[in-house]
Amino acid sequence: MLELVRVSGARWPIERCFQEDKSELGLDHYEHRSRPGWHRHRRLVFLAQLFLVRLRLKFKRRLLR
Repeated sequence: MLELVRVSGARWPIERCFQEDKSELGLDHYEHRSRPGWHRHRRLVFLAQLFLVRLRLKFKRRLLR
């Protein structure tokens, strides 16, 4: 039962990440014709998201000092 609660609690942040990827980073703009092409596009979008998250954290820390 506790495992189910933990897993369901982790779903919301994952859904937010996908929503942000679609709206701001263009995850939904790629019209894939092949499976490898789609995975390559997803990988690049996720790397862009990681880059933006790290920038946000860096500047947030700087503002707090």
